[in-house]
Amino acid sequence: MDARPAWQTQFSIETSASPEAIWALFRDVPGWTLWNAGIETIALEGPFAAGTGFVMKPPGEEPLRAVLTEVRENESFVDETRIDDLVIAVTHRIEPLAPSRTRITYAVDARGEGAAEIGPMISADFPDVLAALVAIAEGRRS
Repeated sequence: MDARPAWQTQFSIETSASPEAIWALFRDVPGWTLWNAGIETIALEGPFAAGTGFVMKPPGEEPLRAVLTEVRENESFVDETRIDDLVIAVTHRIEPLAPSRTRITYAVDARGEGAAEIGPMISADFPDVLAALVAIAEGRRS
């Protein structure tokens, strides 16, 4: 069992957009800036697949390097960011609920020194990010 301090949370939203429409937005990493105001720039360092890294720069902050640790087409992906002893994993899940209903969930697992302080800072805008993602997926502009 991991004895490092841990912090976890998750946020979900439902949409009429299909899992495939959401997945298309997830795979378009440079396009994340269109629906995630917490990303000024982002660059994927290879295919959208497990093991591929990316560098993302939040507005007014230093760039952060992350790695895709798990990618399941039309279902989920996990990215992991390491800052010294702190490891932050964010799971992005797509769950079909009904023929025209889909749930999107962002789950954060932060472990290590400062997890309880950094976790809430990283996830604070997730409700807004999810709402903007859904607006684009449904063909609306936020």
